[in-house]
Amino acid sequence: MAQAVRGLREEMAMRIGFIGLGIMGRPMAENLHKGGHSLIVPERRSLAPETRAIAEVRADAKSVAAAAEVVILMVPDTPDVEQVLFGPAGVAEGLSPGTLVIDMSSISPIATREFAKRIQALGATYLDAPVSGGEIGAKQATLTIMVGGPNASFERALPLFQLMGKTITHIGEANGAGQICKVANQIVVACNIQTVAEALLFAAKAGADPAVVRKAILGGFAASRVLDVHGEKMLTRSFKPGFRIRLHEKDLSLALGAARDLGLALPNTAIAQQMFQAAAANGMADADHSALVTSLELLADMKLRG
Repeated sequence: MAQAVRGLREEMAMRIGFIGLGIMGRPMAENLHKGGHSLIVPERRSLAPETRAIAEVRADAKSVAAAAEVVILMVPDTPDVEQVLFGPAGVAEGLSPGTLVIDMSSISPIATREFAKRIQALGATYLDAPVSGGEIGAKQATLTIMVGGPNASFERALPLFQLMGKTITHIGEANGAGQICKVANQIVVACNIQTVAEALLFAAKAGADPAVVRKAILGGFAASRVLDVHGEKMLTRSFKPGFRIRLHEKDLSLALGAARDLGLALPNTAIAQQMFQAAAANGMADADHSALVTSLELLADMKLRG
């Protein structure tokens, strides 16, 4: 029986090219390897020994794509995706007809649609599948994955998504739908972080213990994942990045740019983006996004203490 299961697993295994082995990308790739798939990654001086031990290392993105059935990208921003896909020795140069490209970065929905058209013109298929859940979610394979693209491609990729995430939603058949959902997610998270920071600072300035206040309201209607996890980070000054301020600020810039094109006002999003920018300007660009609280601390002329 065990041999039969092992044989089935080997038959279903895919050769997966993974580009972008950062804070979240590396554990995502490791979870795919644990699921029985072969990993192919591009050479980088920063490549961890642990990754080299489980992956086939190729010279560049073109070579990775040429050797893979599925190519996954997990890089910081829209220009990075464009460079990896279409730059010199990029993914596009190595693609074969039928290869599936999955961009799990958080980038512009408009650019995503253009990238998808260019990849499809080469005979390959394309999904945008940005994620939420941070470093913890990536390590624990509990990410929320929001997918845009053809249903057949989604079904093909679903077993891979299930190795990396817990909540997997096919937002729509049109490329860019996943990125639209991710932008909406980032609006909610950013405004929630700002609200939690304001509430805890208010409590502290008014003379209450913010740690006790947080514990009390976690039991009521104001409870949230951000109050639980990021509220604790604010109180303990634990700003080691799970998701960096500069990346969240980038996501809110995408939201505000799209809102401008749509003739839509997003006032709370605009304020949260300014708070992230202020934090970045004061040396916190690579801190966890819970460090938005430091911008409000400057305005309040006090530091939050738990």
